[in-house]
Amino acid sequence: MDQKGQTGTAQARDVQIPAGAAMLAGELNVPVGATGVVLFAHGSGSSRHSPRNQAVARTIRAQGVGTLLFDLLTREEEAVDVRTRHLRFDIGLLAERLVDATNWLKGEEGTGHLRVGYFGSSTGGGAALVAAARIGEEVGAVVSRGGRPDLAGEALKRVQSPTLLIVGGFDEPVIRMNEEAYAWLRCEKELKIVPGATHLFEEPGTLEEVARLAAEWFKRYLQPQASTATG
Repeated sequence: MDQKGQTGTAQARDVQIPAGAAMLAGELNVPVGATGVVLFAHGSGSSRHSPRNQAVARTIRAQGVGTLLFDLLTREEEAVDVRTRHLRFDIGLLAERLVDATNWLKGEEGTGHLRVGYFGSSTGGGAALVAAARIGEEVGAVVSRGGRPDLAGEALKRVQSPTLLIVGGFDEPVIRMNEEAYAWLRCEKELKIVPGATHLFEEPGTLEEVARLAAEWFKRYLQPQASTATG
């Protein structure tokens, strides 16, 4: 019930997303007039409060695209994963949670008409691609930041969504993993190397470049299907 109400202003709200027997906490933020919304799949040991993902989300919303940042694991699962480190690599589980969140969003009043995109980081990049392969053309675009698309395996060949892979120029092992995954993708695709960046894009200006590339990709592809058809 924000009284400001300017066109394009995002209205944030906390949400609870059912995923099987679990309830996942999230933050939905959709600008007025948005045509799409990006679901964030974070990497290991992260959450919806990740400063890096929050920064990218702000840039995406500035382009008129909504964001849904949510925890892929419950608080109890996170506590277990801190000790065992196995859930963060359970790509099947993480992808299933992303599909559940997408279905929830599609069923919500006010967001059901929005085109869906995925932004994945680290292992979340693999999960985003598996979920996109499962859902098909309903997912309008995927962006992976320092991701592990190689963990998507055979699902890479079934991804239909335009996919942008972003990797830091100093993140050499992950560059190789992304190059191999890129070769498997059959969809519209790009691979961008950000010069001078390590895995977490902590160097000055590098995360801003990630945000710019991602926001432009989502703005381009998360348009209403009718308008792209008549284009």
